[in-house]
Amino acid sequence: MTGGTGFVGRQISERLIREGHEMTVLTRRPSKSETHTGPSFLQGDPTREGDWQEAIKQHDGVINLAGASIFRRWTDEHKRAILESRIKTTRNIVEGIPSEKSFTLFSTSAVGYYGFRGDEKLNESSTPGDDFLARVTQQWEAEAMKAGDKEARVVLTRFGIVLGIRGGALGQMIPLFNKFVGGPVGSGRQWFSWIHMEDLCEAIVFLIKHPDITGPVNVCSPGPVRNKELAKSLGKALGKPSFLRAPGFLVKFVLGEFGSVVLKGQRVIPEQLLTHDFKFRYTDMDKALADVITKA
Repeated sequence: MTGGTGFVGRQISERLIREGHEMTVLTRRPSKSETHTGPSFLQGDPTREGDWQEAIKQHDGVINLAGASIFRRWTDEHKRAILESRIKTTRNIVEGIPSEKSFTLFSTSAVGYYGFRGDEKLNESSTPGDDFLARVTQQWEAEAMKAGDKEARVVLTRFGIVLGIRGGALGQMIPLFNKFVGGPVGSGRQWFSWIHMEDLCEAIVFLIKHPDITGPVNVCSPGPVRNKELAKSLGKALGKPSFLRAPGFLVKFVLGEFGSVVLKGQRVIPEQLLTHDFKFRYTDMDKALADVITKA
């Protein structure tokens, strides 16, 4: 697994180990907390070729989560980092995949693939957008699909915004609400496609057990909400007011181009998972946030 020490990677790793899988996490800085019941750690930089690529051959699959964070102001330099970290990592992984054995590549992508489409309901067959993040995800997925030339199974997991403790979008939003400055952003009507961390981890387990599922898979709740509903639910879960709206022009001023991700959005439906009878535990935003806040 690449990105296995991050916000999402740690949780997926723990869930797969409980399921009985053996895990190796590729990291630039091997953890000192490795235990007999936890993952193994392998030192290496996934954006650079190295001996770590040979280790891929001793595994049945790779879960690729690595990539520079999008949750910051997008300077030209950081936009290059967002793109290159994903492309180089995926390219290096594909180069290391053996062609003489059955192999699966789970390559993370994002619902940003679809661009900003207003109220349109989007599923895995919907066309891509043409903004920066949409172009990044298209190139990212194209690199992953090259693993198919080696007869590998490729699953493109398009994540929604992940709701979990100690990180992600909530890690930035909760402090604002706790300071009584939280609320809707912009018009508040933009769609927010999300998934509870627990459902995300269960979806990965589900996909491992269903080798017939290939290609893009939207990993998000079947119940997307508007931004104003998100703010109301988060305020309710925290016991804080949620009426202080952040004007769109201010968000653009502070966040620059990244502000478009906050001010716009996608209404994404996980049609592949629903078609294959995956059972979501959290489809209601109030219940999802109440669970996360209780565990925080």
